Amino acid sequence: MREILIRNADVVVTMDATRRELAGADVLLRGGVIAAVGPGLEAPGAEVVEARDCVVTPGLVNTHHHLYQTLTRAVPGGQDALLFGWLQTLYPIWARFGPEEMFVSAQVGLAELALTGCSLSSDHLYLYPNGARLEDTIEAARTIGLRFHPTRGAMSIGVSDGGLPPDALVEREADILEDMIRVVDAFHDPAEGAMVRVGLAPCSPFSVSRDLMREAALLARDKGVMLHTHLAENDEDIAYSLAKFGVRPGQYAEDLGWTGPDVWHAHCVKLDGAEIDLFARTRTGVAHCPCSNCRLGSGIAPVRAMRDAGVPLGLGVDGSASNDAGNLIGEARQALLLQRVARGADAMSAREALEIATLGGAQVLGQPDCGSLQPGKRADVAIWDISGIESAGSWDPVAALVLCGPGRVRDLFVDGRRVVAGGQMVTVDLPLIVERQTALAHKLRG
Repeated sequence: MREILIRNADVVVTMDATRRELAGADVLLRGGVIAAVGPGLEAPGAEVVEARDCVVTPGLVNTHHHLYQTLTRAVPGGQDALLFGWLQTLYPIWARFGPEEMFVSAQVGLAELALTGCSLSSDHLYLYPNGARLEDTIEAARTIGLRFHPTRGAMSIGVSDGGLPPDALVEREADILEDMIRVVDAFHDPAEGAMVRVGLAPCSPFSVSRDLMREAALLARDKGVMLHTHLAENDEDIAYSLAKFGVRPGQYAEDLGWTGPDVWHAHCVKLDGAEIDLFARTRTGVAHCPCSNCRLGSGIAPVRAMRDAGVPLGLGVDGSASNDAGNLIGEARQALLLQRVARGADAMSAREALEIATLGGAQVLGQPDCGSLQPGKRADVAIWDISGIESAGSWDPVAALVLCGPGRVRDLFVDGRRVVAGGQMVTVDLPLIVERQTALAHKLRG
C-alpha cells in the first residue's frame, strides 16, 4: 500500500491523551496505520493530499444504527408516533424485506455516514424476513469500504406471547443462538485493525425472553465478542420493565449479565442515578442517539451525568426511520444542544461533543486502535474543508465543525484507503445505488 501524506492542515485534531490540536501539521499514513503526525513531515514518493484550509480529525464512530431502515424514511403513520406506536406501524413493512432490501439499504446508509465523516459504524439488525441474513449488510459494508461492527440481533417474543413485534418477524430462540454462532465463526475478526467485528444483540427487553438475554451473554463471552441491545429508551420502556420484570432496566441488565466493558446499550434516555453509577462502575457503554430521541419524543438522555460519572459514551444516528438522517457530525451538534437545553450553556463544549463522536465511540465499541490520530493507530482519517460558506467567518475551526459545519467531509480514509474524495464517494457508483434504493422504496409502497 502506497504511503499517503496529508499535508499542511490548518489544524490536526489528534484526540490523543492530552487532546492536542496541531496547527500547520501533517499526517503520514503507511500500511493502513498512522506512521507520523506533526509539522514538516517528509515522505519521498508518497501520494500527497493537500489539506490547506482544512481541519483533519479521526474518522467519526457510529455506535448505533439500523441500516435496513434507510428504505423507510418519513413513513406516514409513523411520523408522529412514540416508540411503540412507531414500531407497530413499521413492522408490517419491514416484514416484506428480503436480502436485496437489506443489502441496498445498508449501502445507502453507510455511504451517507461516510460522506459525513464516519469511518467505523456498528449496526443492529434484529429481523431477518424472507431469507435475509447478517452477511447482506457485511457485504454492503465491504463495497462501501467502512470499518464495520454488525450485530446479530433477534426478536423471539411476538404479539401472541405478549411481545410487541408481529409473530411473523420473530424466530425460535434455538435457531437464533445457532445463527449467532454461525455468523461469529464466519465473520468476526478479533485482530487489531479488523475491518469486521461481530457482536450479539437481542433486540430489547420487550421482544426477547430473559433466557435468550442470559444465553446470548454467555455465548458472547465464550466467543469473545461484544453485546448490544436497547435499554431505558423512554417512559414506556421503563413502565414495561417495572410491570413485566419488577425491576428497572439497569437492574434487569445486571441480573442477566448485561453489564461490563464488553456491553453497550443504545439510548439509555431514562437511566436514573443508581443505573448511571452501575454503568460507570462496570464500564458499561452507552450509544447516545440525540436526533432519534428527539424525533420519537423519548426525552433528553442524562449525558452530562453519565460523562461526569465516567460512563463510556459514544454517538449513534439510530435507524433512518426514526431520525430520519444518518449524519454523525450532525448528531454531535444535537448532543451539545440538548445538554445545553437541559443543563445550561456550559453543559457541553463543541470539543467534548467531537471527542464523544470519535474517541468515545471507539472506546464504546472496544476498538482502541481507532478514534485518535497517533502513530500506530489505524489510518481512519477525515478531512474537512473549512473554506466554504458553512464555516465562513468562524474564529475557531475545530469548534466550527460541530457548531456550524461543514456537514460533509471532503476526504475520508479508512485503513489508509480512500473512500471519499472531493466530497464524492469513490468506492461505489452512488447515483446508481440511490436509483436502486428509490425503486425498492416505491415497490414497498405498492
